[in-house]
Amino acid sequence: MYSTIMVPVDLEHAITLEKAIRTAADIGKLYQSKVILVGVVSSAPSSVAHNPEEFAQKLEQFTQSQTEQCGYPMQSKAVTCNDPVAELDRALENVGDEVGADLVVMASHVPGFMDHLFHANASHLAEHEHISVFIVR
Repeated sequence: MYSTIMVPVDLEHAITLEKAIRTAADIGKLYQSKVILVGVVSSAPSSVAHNPEEFAQKLEQFTQSQTEQCGYPMQSKAVTCNDPVAELDRALENVGDEVGADLVVMASHVPGFMDHLFHANASHLAEHEHISVFIVR
């Protein structure tokens, strides 16, 4: 049913991703799907990495750790853009198209006041992409 599952990850909030990644791994096992953890980073230094190359290495290490914990092979894909906050939706759309994702599994949060003013990334993908989006709380 699903051949490629994309899981957007924010390494600054890695602790909150466990349930979404485990869900993606379980669905991957069920359908023998490729699971790709995608991280979007700025070319400027951040609290996670000094540069995109270091970020890609950390994302790969995180992916290997998750592969071991979930018992299912996963891949990583780091994407660099000028302003990840402003460009995240478009970057995820582009990666989804590039890797041929037919399911996005993403972690969410409990909606708050600001969500009524600004859209969430998951809702943007669900509204604008041709692929299914599974939001995990």
